[in-house]
Amino acid sequence: MMKLLQPEGWLQPKGYANGVAARGTTVYVGGQIGWTGDQQFTTDDFIGQVDQALRNVLAVLREAGAGPEHMVRMTWYIVDRDEYVARLKELGAVYREVMGRSFPAMSCVEVSRLVESRAKVEIEVTAVIPDAL
Repeated sequence: MMKLLQPEGWLQPKGYANGVAARGTTVYVGGQIGWTGDQQFTTDDFIGQVDQALRNVLAVLREAGAGPEHMVRMTWYIVDRDEYVARLKELGAVYREVMGRSFPAMSCVEVSRLVESRAKVEIEVTAVIPDAL
């Protein structure tokens, strides 16, 4: 069971939820960056790395029997806020292509750098697979 939390009178957020209440099996996806499963970067482009990081998140979710519809929380760590904001339209298109129209509660934080020096984004997710009825 999952319920989006939208306080009365608040404007509807764009691309995320204010909050999510859920019950079931919790899946924690560790921070995924824009490299492949064999830990190789194929691009230094921000959007390209976002695409790969989201695909990595999706692969881990699928391993647990989950999908984007089960995400309740997503945290993005980015190294360049200005590039993130300037490329929101492209980012939104890539997000919808990989994750569809599942918009969990989200946070985005600019950090000075990530552990992998070529990484431009790191994304972690919490998902909840509903209990069987």
